[in-house]
Amino acid sequence: MRPTLALLVVVGLPLATLGQAPAPAPIVATPLPPIDQSTAAQPAPPPATSPAAAPSPPMTWVPQANAELQVLDKVNAQSTVVTVKVGGSTQVGSLTIQVQACDVHPPDQPQDATAFLTITDSHPDAPGFRGWMLANDPSLSMLQHPIYDVRVVGCQA
Repeated sequence: MRPTLALLVVVGLPLATLGQAPAPAPIVATPLPPIDQSTAAQPAPPPATSPAAAPSPPMTWVPQANAELQVLDKVNAQSTVVTVKVGGSTQVGSLTIQVQACDVHPPDQPQDATAFLTITDSHPDAPGFRGWMLANDPSLSMLQHPIYDVRVVGCQA
């Protein structure tokens, strides 16, 4: 059996248009009619709250007298826990840590502690820190230092 050769002949098209995509149809914009304010959709009223779905009380903080901090020396893998009085400071390695506030949640709320710290390094080009640190979420606000890691462990009366 011999293979046959099929030849396709396109009649009526110039040779230059073979293999080209057809021209796109023109886009025509039609404006929308104006909105009739009497039939416009009204926002739905807020859902009624049941007594069982009462809003939770706002998170409150109770000031404490001392902050408990953990300082990790990443080079030597040594961790030190220090207790610093609010308004006082401590020296750990080349860091000076000042505690300006330390607060906890009351017992009827989820446990957490936060401290407002100012951390400076005695090396001239080393980074420092000033702000709040949370015990339960230390990655939100942290000292970015090549040698030290400082975390709030808790607050004490």
